[in-house]
Parts: sequence; structure tokens; C-alpha cells
Amino acid sequence: MDLLTFKLILVLALFLLSLTIAAYSTWAERKVAAIMQDRIGPNRAGPFGLLQPLADGGKFFFKEDFTPANAEKFLFVLGPALVMFISLITGAVIPWGKSLNIAGTSYDLQVANIDVGVLFIIGMASIGVYGIMIGGWASNNKYSLLGAIRASSQMISYELAMGLALLSIIMMTGSLDLKEITESQTNGKLWGVIPWVSGLNWNIFYQPIAFLVFIVAALAETNRHPFDLPECESELVTGYSTEYSSMKLGLYMFGEYVNMFISNAFMVVLFFGGYNYPGIEWVTQNWGENTAGILSIVAFLIKTIIGILIFMWIRWTLPRFRYDQLMHLGWKTLIPMALVNLLITGAVILAFAN
Repeated sequence: MDLLTFKLILVLALFLLSLTIAAYSTWAERKVAAIMQDRIGPNRAGPFGLLQPLADGGKFFFKEDFTPANAEKFLFVLGPALVMFISLITGAVIPWGKSLNIAGTSYDLQVANIDVGVLFIIGMASIGVYGIMIGGWASNNKYSLLGAIRASSQMISYELAMGLALLSIIMMTGSLDLKEITESQTNGKLWGVIPWVSGLNWNIFYQPIAFLVFIVAALAETNRHPFDLPECESELVTGYSTEYSSMKLGLYMFGEYVNMFISNAFMVVLFFGGYNYPGIEWVTQNWGENTAGILSIVAFLIKTIIGILIFMWIRWTLPRFRYDQLMHLGWKTLIPMALVNLLITGAVILAFAN
């Protein structure tokens, strides 16, 4: 198998995986809510309601698709399409597992191994806000426009804190390459003193403050509770998506869940060792490269799914912030925390440089 064929298969697999996890995240969201509220949740479409995402998807396709008379029609369609496209393309630079050996050739489980993977994801996330902004403005609806303005200001505010948190990881690893960041968490000793089994030298043990800032910023970037001000039903009648229906609304909703999946995958790479798991080097040496590679994919997905479930747990636990509280948290709490953590990281690296 040549490299191009393998990459095409990997792109298709990643596309199907992202859509499948996004679809079943909607089922899991309702099940988690039901458990926390002492209800049953989806249980009609298939066993345990497992066919509910398919029923919901079919319903979106067959619902009436209307466009407001005074809307900017091209931009009205472009908004949700852009959100979905950006959500899917960000997964291209994430290393989903160790390499696989096929017919004597080793292939990386990463669609695009670029040197600036961190910047690529941050840049794509920044562009993603345009999908919401364009959709809100093109709807020619005041509620939609207010939701779009909220989204843009919220994302800009929390991207700053997220970027400062990422700088701490970049300073520690000395690289913007997500593959190198993952590999740096394979071996080593915690704080240079406590030995760890290979695959468990995770950045979360070194950068807990950066992780806290990052996960809060990730919740805000994905418009998840308690940061869902852009689509606040009680004030804005779902905000930027007020005028959307049928599959255009479905693309906005799917884009949010794909964003949540990719955000958690990104967080796993940065803080939880990526595809590493305890004993990964031993498995590679004794059971072979392919066994270690398959187990690394499973480990990566398990970590990511746990992160998604935590996002859902937060949604059904915390109430929504007021807008002034949202801005206060971003500018007066998270950014100073990230700056102090960055200074401490720099001082520690300088002190132990030799």
C-alpha cells in the first residue's frame, strides 16, 4: 500500500469516526442528563435508544427547510457549512495512535504531520467563529445578530487564555508538533525524581494550572454550558441559529459536537499523553508494533470519551453564567492565572536548564 492510499483511507476513517462520535454524543448527552435527573432518557428507537441519533438525523433531512425573505442567502448557507468544515478539518493534525506496520512499511496514524500542529488547531478554531458570525448576521434577525456578537467576543476572550496556557506546554516540550508533544510524554521521570512506567509521564502532572485554564477555555470555545451565551434560549431564542431549520440547523448542532470531540482529543494530546498508555514500550517490544498501535488508538479514544462525558457532566451541573460574569472570568481570572503560570514555568525551566 502506498502512502497516498493509506492517507485517503485514514481521512475517510477519521471523517466517519468524527460523525459517529458526534451523533452518539447527542444520545449520550440525553442519557447523562436523564441519569442526573432520575429519568430514563431515549429508549424508543432501538435497544436502549441506540438508534435515536439515526432517527434524529433522518428527521433533520425531512424537516421543512426555509430561508428568511430578507436573509443574505449565500452567506445564510455558508455559515453552518463553514462551522462543520472547520470542525472536521482540525482533526487532520492530531496523532490518533502509534504507527502501524503494513507490508513492512510503517505508517503514522496522522493525516498531516506538520511542525506547527498547535498553531493550526488554534488558527482553525479562530476561523470557526466566522461561521457563527456569518450565520447570525446573514439571518437579518436581531436575536441572531446578538448571539453572533456574543459568540465572537466570547471566543476572542477565551482564545487568549487558551493560547497562554498552551505556551506553558510549548515551553516545556520545545515544539509545536503534536507528534513530538505526544512522544515527550512517553518516557522520563516525574519531576526528575519519581520513576514512571513508560507512557505515563503526562503533562497534567507538570501543568495542572494550564490544564484548568485550558479546559475552561475549551468549554467556552465550544459554546458548552455554562458558556452557551451565544445560543441562550431564555434571552435570545437560540441566538445565532434562530432562523435556521432542517439540516442547516443540524450542521450547527453537529459542528458543536464535533468541536467537543476534537477539543477533547486536543486536550488528551497536550495533557494526558495522547495515545500513550502505561507500558506502551513493553507492549511494542514484546507484542509487536501493530498490537501497540491498535491499543494506542483504543487508549486515545477512551481518554477522549471520558473528557466528553466530563463536558456533559459539567453541562448538567452548573448554571449558565451572566454575560458580565463570563467576561470577568475570561479577562480578570483566567488570563492572569495563565500569565502567572507562564512566568513560573519559565522560571523553573531557567533554574533547571543546566
